[in-house]
Amino acid sequence: MATVTFEQATRIYPRADRPAVDTLDLAIGDGELLVLVGPSGCGKSTSLRMLAGLEEVDAGSIRIGDRDVTDSPPKDRDIAMVFQNYALYPHMTVAENMGFALRIAGVGKADIGRRVAEAARILDLEPYLARRPKALSGGQRQRVAMGRAIVRQPQVFLMDEPLSNLDAKLRVQTRTQIAALQRRLVVTTVYVTHDQVEAMTMGDRVAVLKDGVLQQCDAPGTLYDRPANTFVAGFIGSPAMNVVTGPGVDGGVRLGGAVLPVPRERLARASAGSGRITVGFRPEAVDLRAGDGVPVVVDVVEQLGSDACLYATLGAADDGDVLHTADLVVRTEPRSAPAVGEPVTLRVREDHLHVFDPVTQLRVD
Repeated sequence: MATVTFEQATRIYPRADRPAVDTLDLAIGDGELLVLVGPSGCGKSTSLRMLAGLEEVDAGSIRIGDRDVTDSPPKDRDIAMVFQNYALYPHMTVAENMGFALRIAGVGKADIGRRVAEAARILDLEPYLARRPKALSGGQRQRVAMGRAIVRQPQVFLMDEPLSNLDAKLRVQTRTQIAALQRRLVVTTVYVTHDQVEAMTMGDRVAVLKDGVLQQCDAPGTLYDRPANTFVAGFIGSPAMNVVTGPGVDGGVRLGGAVLPVPRERLARASAGSGRITVGFRPEAVDLRAGDGVPVVVDVVEQLGSDACLYATLGAADDGDVLHTADLVVRTEPRSAPAVGEPVTLRVREDHLHVFDPVTQLRVD
């Protein structure tokens, strides 16, 4: 086992107008499962490939344990990688695929057999050791790819969107298996995904990237409850946090002709002299009520069984202040959900209100 450290690590592709990974500082603990997440093109896979030695590091350094591996070839980094497309040899059996890297490394036949048998037992692959990949399901092929990594007994596992080729039900099942397996093996693991639900359910910590820049790295609960900026607030959570901007007034922010209360000290720090305030609130932090509140009109109702999601449009201000149309999401009790087209008012619970600086987009505490 080992720690992994990115120190100002930067990757700039030729003819690119900005770095793919920009001065990444990130420390991953011994035995930790850290998930890199973000939208397409944010630099998460590039960061993983830099750690694997498959991409150059143009500036900064990368360390595995006490070793600086910035310029080391992949074979000398003591890592094992699980790819999105499994990368199995079609002419080999499951056992041969799992033991191939060990055979190339000159490991004895008996030792290979022992390690393959142990990995097959852990991954429930024992009935399939004599089969070839074409005779396996997608989930079984992914477990074979995992087994090939396990038998190498590396210091670090690297996983690049390993579940993206699976259907929704199998993704949920397999991500649970991977998380349980990692905790059983206690091997430092860096896992890349674009799926924030996958990231939140698997990672000890989650690192959110945007445009090659690390936005926040924290435990899943902290990311959800205390996002560092509006990007993290809008990216983490399903449905995402509602983030809207309105004019600051005495006692709060005006939204749709109503005033949403904001504590005075946060109000003063958030306005930044612009006269406008950015606030955020989770879909479940809202109460539907008649009378005073923020007025919205319900556009769509999604009945999900255990709850309902209302997609609503924020009403315009009555005093002529121009307010960009804002679409809001509210999670509510399904049996009392209002009808489509019905006007309702919202009350945001004050202890669940997030305030952001409208200029820097950073959180205001």
